[in-house]
Amino acid sequence: MAPTARRPSRVAKLPPRERILDAAEELFRDEGIRRVGVQAIAERAETTKMALYRHFGTKDELVAEWLRIVAADYRAAFDDAEAEHPGLPGEQILAVARFVAEGLPALTYRGCPFVNSLAELPDRSHPARQVIEEHKAHQARRLLDMCTEAGLPEPEQAVAEITFVLEGAQVSVQNGSIDQVGERVMRIVEGIVDRRRSVVSNTSVG
Repeated sequence: MAPTARRPSRVAKLPPRERILDAAEELFRDEGIRRVGVQAIAERAETTKMALYRHFGTKDELVAEWLRIVAADYRAAFDDAEAEHPGLPGEQILAVARFVAEGLPALTYRGCPFVNSLAELPDRSHPARQVIEEHKAHQARRLLDMCTEAGLPEPEQAVAEITFVLEGAQVSVQNGSIDQVGERVMRIVEGIVDRRRSVVSNTSVG
């Protein structure tokens, strides 16, 4: 999930809006939303507060736009899973879980940006919270579609189990309470899918 090209090598090559987003991403992830002021973002982006407000209007809107970019990475993971495993919803589920598992090392110190942001933004009317809630609802719908298409019994329950595992893993890797989190996540999700597939198989035989 972390950008492959880092500052300062590429910052001078970016347009002002992208420089601001690049700086905001780094500062929000490293220091948190509340601790980072607009002036600090502008300085890191090598621009001015006036330019920041011209592009985003408010700091709240900048936070929301940053989280839209993070959410887009997850949406792309679903798109990639479907494109790489057409007609195989079970494999699609595992591909999404693998995307999360492979991204866990980047969360070791910084944590999940969604979880961290929710903790810092208690007001549910905040635009960034709305972005997170919409993202989570969209993610649940797509996972439900995959579970339904895979023929898993009680697909809503399967979604709940998989979601608990994936989101719990992101917290566990940050606090260091569990080792080999990525490997364990994949085994658990594989177990959920296989167990539910076997229920369908046994019901069909009976």
